[in-house]
Amino acid sequence: MIDIFELLKSVLFGIIEGITEWLPISSTGHMILLDEFISLDFTKEFKELFLVVIQLGAIVAVPILFWDKLVPGRKKTKEENSAIGLLWLKVIVGVLPCAVLGVLLDDLIDGLLLSWDYAFVIVAVALIVYGVLFIIIERHNKDKEPRIDSVYDLSFRDCLVIGAYQMLALIPGTSRSGSTILGGMLTGVSRTAASEFSFFMAIPVMLGASGLKVLKFGYEYLTADDPTKYIPEGSLLPYLVYLLVGMLVGFLVSVLVIRFLMSFVKRHSFAAFGIYRIALGALVILYFVLRLSGVFA
Repeated sequence: MIDIFELLKSVLFGIIEGITEWLPISSTGHMILLDEFISLDFTKEFKELFLVVIQLGAIVAVPILFWDKLVPGRKKTKEENSAIGLLWLKVIVGVLPCAVLGVLLDDLIDGLLLSWDYAFVIVAVALIVYGVLFIIIERHNKDKEPRIDSVYDLSFRDCLVIGAYQMLALIPGTSRSGSTILGGMLTGVSRTAASEFSFFMAIPVMLGASGLKVLKFGYEYLTADDPTKYIPEGSLLPYLVYLLVGMLVGFLVSVLVIRFLMSFVKRHSFAAFGIYRIALGALVILYFVLRLSGVFA
């Protein structure tokens, strides 16, 4: 039977995913913090799956919003279709470093995310450090003209460098979009082009991460001596509903957030997100220090 409270929690997690996946403020970090206050009543194993796979809903927003830039067609010229094909090759080059490292460190990352003795420190430090970096880089680039103003003008070397920065996103609290946008800006890419390329790289990265998680969970569930460790008996349908609802909400919110961000970066810097990250990181440290000291016991 579907629990209305768990359904509402799934909606809330979908909203947070849709907002934080694209803004450079760390979706994983916010998910960990949200689960601290509004914990999903799932098994540990399904919660790991849920927090990764709801990203699929968010990622669908990218090809829909950037259809003209990402999808070749008969109405486009041969040169335009060639540019789109070349862009996809650049995206693949960009995701290779993170894909390799992600597969190798998948179990370690899951352990860190679900171990509260360590996770809050990692999340808080990453939030603050990257917040400071955003402010410093924006001030450094304030009066400089970007070397590249279009994703089509990125070289394969640029894409590989940005992909190397994306590997930092494996650290909880760092932000995948934050890492790639910072990497792009440090290599001379405009905010708009860096943001777009970050979105495009998210497609294979998130599809791969979700696919890997689904295959791993499915194999372990089907071969387990006690499958109720993964999904309680009689709860398969409700669990699937929670997952699908989270994905759907994540998609709808992502459409709005991506449109907002692309409009925002044309007129403003990322410094505001840097300030937000620093403030949130400080609050995270304060909360967990008080909790560990017994104030919230």
